Amino acid sequence: MYAITIPEPGGPEALVWAEVPDPVPGEGEVLVEVVASAVNRADLLQRQGFYNPPPGASALPGLECSGRIAALGPGVVGWSVGDEVCALLAGGGYAEKAVVPVGQLLPVPDGIDLVTAAGLPEVASTVWANVFMSAGAASGAASGVLGAGLRPGETLLVHGGASGIGTMAIQLAKAVGARVVVTAGSPEKLARCAELGADVLVNYREQDFVEEVRAATGGAGADVVLDVVGAKYLERNVQALAVNGRLVVIGLQGGVKGELNLGALLAKRASVTATSLRGRPSAEKAAIVAAVREHVWPLLASGRVRAVVDRVVPLRDAGEGHRALEAGENVGKVLLAV
Repeated sequence: MYAITIPEPGGPEALVWAEVPDPVPGEGEVLVEVVASAVNRADLLQRQGFYNPPPGASALPGLECSGRIAALGPGVVGWSVGDEVCALLAGGGYAEKAVVPVGQLLPVPDGIDLVTAAGLPEVASTVWANVFMSAGAASGAASGVLGAGLRPGETLLVHGGASGIGTMAIQLAKAVGARVVVTAGSPEKLARCAELGADVLVNYREQDFVEEVRAATGGAGADVVLDVVGAKYLERNVQALAVNGRLVVIGLQGGVKGELNLGALLAKRASVTATSLRGRPSAEKAAIVAAVREHVWPLLASGRVRAVVDRVVPLRDAGEGHRALEAGENVGKVLLAV
């Protein structure tokens, strides 16, 4: 088969279309003939040499895919060859074929085409695990209980509202009856966020999101903050939190080291959690995927939540998709079609 490889770390040109051995499904795995994958920030970091796959995962980039089941490994039940699926991966999505643990496999939601489905598993799993599950753990919402996650009537602050993560977070938060504040860097991106249901729009180039959150909540602050920036926003994120607020850091675009005022955190009885999805044990990922299938897939099938796709580029030209994401050109997902 052919796949995107990374012989040496570097820029988008480091992605090389090459022939590689076909993967073989093991116990509890399926082989998927890939129709499409998608670009995630983790892929950019892996290409640059900063984010190696977890032990045992494919060395190829790609954290999600869609396609058709080509073969079943030993012990797999409930799925058949030919089923149209999408999947959450620890790696290997940028290829013509990918092996998927059966617990990370999802049916394509009703009303969603197979290519578009490639951009759903990573964002849906990330948002549901970190915004709705208890402290981002594989519990709480897996059984339908919100736990410490976002509740109806609460306020969610989403940084990077026009990203793949952001566009999904806006819609899921509105679907459960929460209020949404978003940050983005242009009026055009903020307008797209408003179309998806965002209530308060903050241009981070011109406005202070802490002040805007306080103004929008009568001084109370945000109950949950979903942050992809990291160190640069740490202090102000804590300032923006409400009493009993929860800050969840899922990205480090603004650096890895920040200063945390523990006094401010104590005064608000607030919490700070930093999580990632890729390196979690398979059992945790399976619990998250099961929760996504139960809670998110019906919203997609009904049209209350929709997939937001910025562009589709050929998989062999994955570097073009990486350039678009690095430049911040996208609203929603950048897909890679085989």
